[in-house]
Amino acid sequence: MEDVKNIRVTPMPESKYVKPLRFHYTQNGKEKNWDLLAVHDSVAIVIYNVTRKVLVLVKQFRPAMHFNSILPEDREKETIDIEKYPPSLGLALEICAGIVDKEKSVVDIAIEEVLEECGYNVPAEKMERIISYRSGVGVQAALQTLFFCEVSDDMKTERGGGVDDELIDIVEMTIPEMEKLLSSPGPVQSPPSFLFAMMWFLHNKASKYIRSFAYTCSECKKHKPTVWDWLIQ
Repeated sequence: MEDVKNIRVTPMPESKYVKPLRFHYTQNGKEKNWDLLAVHDSVAIVIYNVTRKVLVLVKQFRPAMHFNSILPEDREKETIDIEKYPPSLGLALEICAGIVDKEKSVVDIAIEEVLEECGYNVPAEKMERIISYRSGVGVQAALQTLFFCEVSDDMKTERGGGVDDELIDIVEMTIPEMEKLLSSPGPVQSPPSFLFAMMWFLHNKASKYIRSFAYTCSECKKHKPTVWDWLIQ
């Protein structure tokens, strides 16, 4: 995952994923313009494994996150010093997600992404649609649709990790571990959509699972009292 080297930055050629545009308009009688990106819409899926009582997440190298960790004076050098800017700066903890680039429903694309990235074969009736929202409104504002699904170990039919040349690690976190992550001052190596999705899960789903499990593991016995302690009383 962190075996990243020979990093350099060049102007972007024509891309099938991202198209830079300048948006011209008149507002209150004043001529204005704004630079933006035309990109694909996407899906994202909160996955909870009821067998082991863990959230199923993914971690992958995100070039844009690494690039924005580089100081401006170092960005235009012929190569980027990976001793000064190690690849770990670009590792993002996220929920399973993927772009809508096929003639399929968002539900079918969500099912496909869960199988490809995390290895679980989820039937359509188990995929709960939560909400759609605009992400990155300052630059691209693509529509992302959030889903939730429960999985179990017997639904794991593939290894996961992505397809083609994707390198995706599967990360499992308990509810107390996620609560601790979201309570930290940061910075958190995750996008806002991940934070929103985890907050949604903790608010709407976590009490269902933690009632049956909160004090059965040694880690939960050690964690400091939180709102979940009140929920399970």
